[in-house]
Amino acid sequence: MVHAFLVLAAEEAEKSETLFFVIGCVFAAWAVIVGGIGLRSESFAGERGLSTAIIGVSVLLAAATMTSIVYVLN
Repeated sequence: MVHAFLVLAAEEAEKSETLFFVIGCVFAAWAVIVGGIGLRSESFAGERGLSTAIIGVSVLLAAATMTSIVYVLN
């Protein structure tokens, strides 16, 4: 009985990798969508504000992905 509680406590102490996988999948989907739109449109992100927003979202998603894996591994 005590062994079962110790195993359960050890499993709950481990951090779930789900956050990393979700954010990583969102980042990958964002990259595919932006790449696809960029290949189809010659004037994609021609305006400074739009290109700044796309870069900003990309940087935020990259930072969130890196932060989540560091959180999971520590």
